[in-house]
Amino acid sequence: MIVQKQEPFDWGYTSITSLDGPHSDMLLDFGILKLKAGEHTSCTLPLERAWMLLKGKITFSWDEGSATSERQSCIDESPVVLHAPSSVPVTIKAERDCELVVERCKNEQSFPVRFYDKGDVKTEVFGAGVLQETSNRTVRTVFDGESAPYSNMVMGEVINHPGRWSSYPPHDHPHPEIYHYRFFPRQGFGISVLDEDAFVVHDGDTSLIKPDTTHSQGAAPGYAMYYVWMIPHLPGDKWLPTTRYYRNEHTWLLEKGVKVWPEIPATME
Repeated sequence: MIVQKQEPFDWGYTSITSLDGPHSDMLLDFGILKLKAGEHTSCTLPLERAWMLLKGKITFSWDEGSATSERQSCIDESPVVLHAPSSVPVTIKAERDCELVVERCKNEQSFPVRFYDKGDVKTEVFGAGVLQETSNRTVRTVFDGESAPYSNMVMGEVINHPGRWSSYPPHDHPHPEIYHYRFFPRQGFGISVLDEDAFVVHDGDTSLIKPDTTHSQGAAPGYAMYYVWMIPHLPGDKWLPTTRYYRNEHTWLLEKGVKVWPEIPATME
């Protein structure tokens, strides 16, 4: 389903999914935090937590250290993220007006607080060399079950190039997933295809992807579609880079040099 943004996000924290409230089947707390320059907030929640800076300049502080960074464009620059275990006190101060994605989940395992600056995030181009480049997209993975096995969740982002597709060919996995969208220019739009249902998505909307549901995305020509992707691990089943199960009828699309418009054989006389 799609959670549509009806109005601009307010200053402070706006909850979109909740572990103990709306959309609890996503198994994540997810929301948007906006702070004005000079404002700060502290968090000691008994949950694993991650804060991703979308834009602005921020200082994160915790018992063992602090870090300051900024981000002007989530299209052109890699993310800035603080990842913290349950109950560890974290303070977030806006050096300039800031907007952040907040992801939280249940996790009793202790691990060191980790700050990811732009150079610490893995960036890959998916879809190159196949389908006449129609599914090229930039994928930035902050942490997942492979790089952070102590975590109970995954965080990353995708740049869906204008007129192209992402999360394609159609695939699924047993984990629920959340996509949160931004468009450049802001009046842009795209399509979120969940199994056989297609939804138009706009800036600030969120797609809630149920387990075992394919979730291909498309950006309208002329508009770049950015989205944050968040996945909770399941008991005994962590999401890994290999946890993408392509639907059998579409696996032929992964072959290098595949002809998507087959030649018509000559008619026999």
